[in-house]
Amino acid sequence: MKSKMFRFYPHRQLLILPLLAILFSGCASTDNTAVMAPPSANYPGDPAVARLHVGDTITVLLDGLPEIIAPHEESIKEDGTINLDLIGRVKAAGQTAGELQEAIHNLYVPNHYTHVTVTVKTGDRVFYVRGEIKSPGRQIYVGQITVTKAITSAGDFTDFANRKKVILTRANGQRFKLNCNTILDGEAPDPQVYPGDQIEVTRRAF
Repeated sequence: MKSKMFRFYPHRQLLILPLLAILFSGCASTDNTAVMAPPSANYPGDPAVARLHVGDTITVLLDGLPEIIAPHEESIKEDGTINLDLIGRVKAAGQTAGELQEAIHNLYVPNHYTHVTVTVKTGDRVFYVRGEIKSPGRQIYVGQITVTKAITSAGDFTDFANRKKVILTRANGQRFKLNCNTILDGEAPDPQVYPGDQIEVTRRAF
């Protein structure tokens, strides 16, 4: 007589499969509406406008003071702020460099200084393309670009690429699984890429 420990229950497997599907669906969203929308309020208006984003590195210079203050370099935090001496957190994401300069100036003058010249300099805005592409690595963000065009700019897919499973991770942590075959066939929209985003092309299973 067979042991009960090894008895096969097909109906139990049928119950487990939906649970597994729910579990793994949390790894990446396939909601086209969500992926086509700007990631957050930190990305207002036209993405081509030179506004600061989460992950951008900026340098703040303070001049015209009696003492020399070293430049402050910092990447914009996930909450969209930078942290400066005396004035603390300052909202940076969503602003232009000029708008941020004015905001910092108004926080320093007249509460801390009678006069100061504020200069905000921005570093390269970048995104990343990794995995099964021919030239993986950092890409300079120079304006509007979509996922498939970003992959093309990185040398295009390798022969081992799984075009049906491309993972787009936003700078704010949102993850989306994309099927580039349907995008290239015009059956699905081609999402915009923003500074700080990561595109990972997975490998096909043989």
